[in-house]
Amino acid sequence: MSKLKKELNLYGLTMIVIGAVIGAGIFRTPSEIAGYLDNHLLIILVWVLGGIVALTGALTFSELGGMFPKAGGVYVFLREAYGRLVGFLYGWVILLVITTGALAALATAFSNYMEIFFEMSDMERSILSIVVIVVLTLINIIGVNITQIFANVFTGLKLIAIIAIIAVGFLSRDPEITLNFTMEGAPDNLVAMMFAGLTGVFFAIGGWHHASYLASETIDAKRTVPRAMVIGVTVIIAIYVMFNFALMYLLPLEAIEASKKVASDAIASVDSISFGGEMVAIAIAISIFGTIGIYTMTAPRIYFAMAKDGVFFEKLAYIHPKYKTPIYAMLLQMVWACVLILLWGSFGKLINYVVFMDIAFMMLAGVSIFIFRKNRKDAERPVKAWGYPIVPLIFVLLSFSFVVSTLFGKDTMEQALAGLVVLLVGVAVYYLLGFNKSKS
Repeated sequence: MSKLKKELNLYGLTMIVIGAVIGAGIFRTPSEIAGYLDNHLLIILVWVLGGIVALTGALTFSELGGMFPKAGGVYVFLREAYGRLVGFLYGWVILLVITTGALAALATAFSNYMEIFFEMSDMERSILSIVVIVVLTLINIIGVNITQIFANVFTGLKLIAIIAIIAVGFLSRDPEITLNFTMEGAPDNLVAMMFAGLTGVFFAIGGWHHASYLASETIDAKRTVPRAMVIGVTVIIAIYVMFNFALMYLLPLEAIEASKKVASDAIASVDSISFGGEMVAIAIAISIFGTIGIYTMTAPRIYFAMAKDGVFFEKLAYIHPKYKTPIYAMLLQMVWACVLILLWGSFGKLINYVVFMDIAFMMLAGVSIFIFRKNRKDAERPVKAWGYPIVPLIFVLLSFSFVVSTLFGKDTMEQALAGLVVLLVGVAVYYLLGFNKSKS
């Protein structure tokens, strides 16, 4: 029986952690977070709290990834722990909430950054967002292999933009802006607003679990995986915190809250940098464009794999005879992402919709480690979760608190309830279409 090669070292796995997380979300979410908290100290604290959730989650998932090294990640954890229904529902919300919602949010962020070049009405922004998703999906459907180009360009430009903003913020800070690290001005409903702010943090920090699936390909996994997770997430949070400091050095909080293109507005505020805002906007827009291109290509493979596994719509496993791509999966994703743009419109509502369901299923995956420790005591575990059971318990409890807070939050309840409705429809579909019956 062939086994996966163990080739990943500490540096390689750490870079995977960092690369999987740092994305386009950081260029838009600071505005949403500032809108909830309106306090310098709380903004920094909410990023640190998000880092703690990511770190405890990554350490938990390192054990799960080692137990189930085959493709599928969270879907496999959920299916093995809870059965076919929960596995189906994860694919269902990936399609109708998480991935399509993220696509819609990213396309909306792209349109916001394009406003630095020409003004648009709300409808015009929505149309541009839809056009971007449709064009990139069609390009990927016909098999034009631009995903790698997208990945390379996106990775380079996002890092350049982040480094540039941090450097400008620390070197050219506005002397009239004084950061207030007291609780003055903190919202009355502090706990609720902290959890609401976490929505933006979770959107920006999503992807921390990807490297946890590589334990079986890692040299000295028991030591390397936890260390890579700790180092990687620590570096990410440090970068994100410095990025937020840079924004706060350049713009007053009310300007950060009001901005839909906060990174380029921050650079544009420095008089000595000609066309700096435009240059940053271009770099960020291209990086977001690249992320959308990657998503439109890679995400439908999840639905495709589940359809082949007999727990999703059979048509989604269809491969076009000429283009050799899962055309129905890609088109369905495209159409629903466009519907979400028209339905919600704003970036903030879209990420509320996405993150609520995403964290709910991540929490269930976190609970599965306790189930497997009880039911599969003798299973091979290349990595055991550091700090078990305390670390996994912290992840589960913080995730649960976020889910409950989002469900009952004044500003987030509408999108959370919409996610639950989608979930309940998924349960009905599962039984009505016979996915509960084995197809093997």
